[in-house]
Amino acid sequence: MTEQHNEPDREDLNWKQVYILRLFITGASPNSSRAIANLKEICEKHLKGNYELEIIDVYQQPLIAQSEQVIALPMLIKMSPSPVRRLIGDMSDTEKVLRGLGLPAAN
Repeated sequence: MTEQHNEPDREDLNWKQVYILRLFITGASPNSSRAIANLKEICEKHLKGNYELEIIDVYQQPLIAQSEQVIALPMLIKMSPSPVRRLIGDMSDTEKVLRGLGLPAAN
């Protein structure tokens, strides 16, 4: 009879941590379009297969923006892993976005 352990080892937990991201935008504005493109590129390069990105248009879903206390747009909220972080802008500064996500800077 074999004992089965359901707990993954610590390395697996850290490596498989899923990033939950919410990007708040204003319709199809140039800033919003740039933020989406830049963030998708960063996520695919640095978090491939390890993230969930929800794009929320504040014109279509104002109550979500209000409940998250969105004060400037575009705004990225990193919901998970902790701590929650907020980044404002078009996500063109890759180093700043990586720091905001708690990831090592790109070389």
